[in-house]
Amino acid sequence: MKARATGRRHGAIVMTKVGYGLSRLLGAGIIAIGARFLARPQAAAAAYGITSEQGDTASDPYLAVKGVRDIASGVVVFVLLAAGKPHILGRYLVAASIIPIGDAVIVLRGNGAKATAYGVHGTTAALMLGTAALLLTGPE
Repeated sequence: MKARATGRRHGAIVMTKVGYGLSRLLGAGIIAIGARFLARPQAAAAAYGITSEQGDTASDPYLAVKGVRDIASGVVVFVLLAAGKPHILGRYLVAASIIPIGDAVIVLRGNGAKATAYGVHGTTAALMLGTAALLLTGPE
């Protein structure tokens, strides 16, 4: 019986480690996306699934705001990783999955490409929720 319990614990630890690895990728990815919104706002907006007029400086501040918020969201992931509390990180990822879900809705409402809405934003939300599940089912 003890061997079985130890095996389950080992499996849960492995799932947590996979969850941590995926969290690092998510955190780094969102920081990179945020940096792109600051460095190349028009290109980043197009990849997001919305378009703004090329050279339209009026939209650039809004795109910069998105960039800063994305960077902050990614930094939070790394702060929570450093804290070593997988359940707290998992809960954050569940809550933060509202962001890509909202992004998909924004793209769809703005007549953006469904492939971008579902393929980029939907996949991101699914990855976040799957990573959260790995973190929440493991040891605290």
